[in-house]
Amino acid sequence: MSIPVVDFGAYSLSQKDVADEQMRNLSEELKTAFTEVGFVFLKNTGITQEEVDRVMDISKKFFMQPDELKRPFSRKSFANNPNHGWVSLETERLNPRRPGDLKEAFNIASFHPDIKWPSGAVAAFQEIQKSFFLRCKELSLRVLRVMAYSLGLDPEVFLSTHRLIGTDENGTTLRSLYYPPVNSEKAKEGQLRCGEHSDYGSITLLFQSSEGLQVRRRSGEFIYAPCIPGTVLVNIADLVQRWTSDQFVSVLHRVLLPPVGESCTRQSLAFFVQPDDEALITCCDGSNKYPPVTAGAYLIERFNDSYGQS
Repeated sequence: MSIPVVDFGAYSLSQKDVADEQMRNLSEELKTAFTEVGFVFLKNTGITQEEVDRVMDISKKFFMQPDELKRPFSRKSFANNPNHGWVSLETERLNPRRPGDLKEAFNIASFHPDIKWPSGAVAAFQEIQKSFFLRCKELSLRVLRVMAYSLGLDPEVFLSTHRLIGTDENGTTLRSLYYPPVNSEKAKEGQLRCGEHSDYGSITLLFQSSEGLQVRRRSGEFIYAPCIPGTVLVNIADLVQRWTSDQFVSVLHRVLLPPVGESCTRQSLAFFVQPDDEALITCCDGSNKYPPVTAGAYLIERFNDSYGQS
């Protein structure tokens, strides 16, 4: 089954609220996508292609700088939020059984006043990233509300556990990703641009500049996710799969190396939505299918897998 495309116009960021009938229709479409595929394309969300391009442009300017200019902003350099900052090539392995991923990233995970931001050639970096973070936050909360409705739950089940997005008590992260040109024949054995993994938190919003992402179907085979301009690709992450006792599925995905002979670059923006660190995630149907876990503890456990051998 391919990834469905759903029109989110009835509840786009330009709308104050959504009518009951439109909410019912939206929730049915999202429920089908998230139970059968785990991914959905949303169009007419209110986030424009121009906004996406602006973030990608300033991010690419940062990535194009020499490593010595990027190093002061390295992940784990900031005491108040160790996940904030630049991740260099091959530092992360999202599939711990493979060599380090052939990608760079910059995690926007904190707006604490003590955070030092890139300047100079990328002077607008902080302003552009923060503005986009807040737009993604607003869209995410709307998607979470529709998800709760689709399961017959009080919207507060999800919304009340995401109140601290944008603070250091919540792990939500806007991640700019850059996949540099790569010679597939010179890569290490088994190396990918991004190893097979599922996401960690609630949901992820993904904006991509080109194809390359593969999503695993229920049958086990991987299919390419198309690149549809003007849409956002939304997927379920691990904690929501636990929360919903496997009703909504968090599926593996990856980014392969380009075909031999091609060395194209790729960019994407991922907004990883996390519940507040202290939120206790328990099965909302009361089934105890998964043991309770706090969102913050689960995130740290997954980070240790991804960075533990680097």
